[in-house]
Amino acid sequence: MNNQSFWYLENVDVMGLFCPKKMGDFNQNHDQKKYKKGTYIYLPEETSDKIYFLSQGRIKIGMYGDANKEITKAVLGPGEVFGELALAGEQNRRDFAYVMEDAEVCAVTKGEMKNLLKDHSALNLFFMRIMGNRVLDMEKRLESLVFKDSRTRIIEFLQGLVEKKGQRIGYEMLVRKFLTHQEIANMTATSRQTVTTVLNELRSKNILTFDRRRLLVRDMEKLAAEKI
Repeated sequence: MNNQSFWYLENVDVMGLFCPKKMGDFNQNHDQKKYKKGTYIYLPEETSDKIYFLSQGRIKIGMYGDANKEITKAVLGPGEVFGELALAGEQNRRDFAYVMEDAEVCAVTKGEMKNLLKDHSALNLFFMRIMGNRVLDMEKRLESLVFKDSRTRIIEFLQGLVEKKGQRIGYEMLVRKFLTHQEIANMTATSRQTVTTVLNELRSKNILTFDRRRLLVRDMEKLAAEKI
C-alpha cells in the first residue's frame, strides 16, 4: 500500500491532524520530536498515553519474550501511525518502539485524540482499519507459525513485504530499505542462519536479488511456487 494513502484516508488529512506545526499551523500545541537511530520512543511498562504519527524515518515495533528474545511485530515507515492501543484501553505499553533510522515523530495525547475523533468522524474509520489490519496480520503470522515450516514462513513474509512496500520496475518488484536477516528472523520466528540460507537459495535460482539497501524480486510467481 502506498504510504500516501495513510495520510489522506477517507478525506482526512491525518498528517495535518497529528503534525499541525509541520503543516504550518503554529497555534496548536502538538508534540513533535526528532529521534536518533538506535533510540527508543517508548519501552514496555511505560504509560500508554499518546498516539504517534511517523513523518520521517523508520521504526520497529516489538516486544521481548522468554530470555529477553526479541519479537518484531512490525516495521513502519513514513505516513504510518503507532501506539494506537492507547485508544483501546491499554494503560501501560506491552511493546517497544525502536528507531531504525533517524526519525521525526508527531504525538497526540489520548485526551486530544478523543477530541479529534469527535470532530472528525472519518478518523474513527481510519483507526478501525489500522487496528483491524494489524489484528489480521498477527493472526496470519500465528497461523503461519503453527502450521508452516521455516522456509515457507520466510517466503510468505517476502511476498507480504513486496505487496505492501514494493514498487513495480518493469516485470520486477523493488523494495527499498530491505531489512536485515536478523530482523526478518525476528518477524518469522526463525533463525538468522535460516533466513540467510533461504535468501541465498532464491538468489541462486535467479528469483530475487538483494543487498543491504534493497530487495528485487524478479518473478513473483516463481517465488510463490517455492513454498512447500
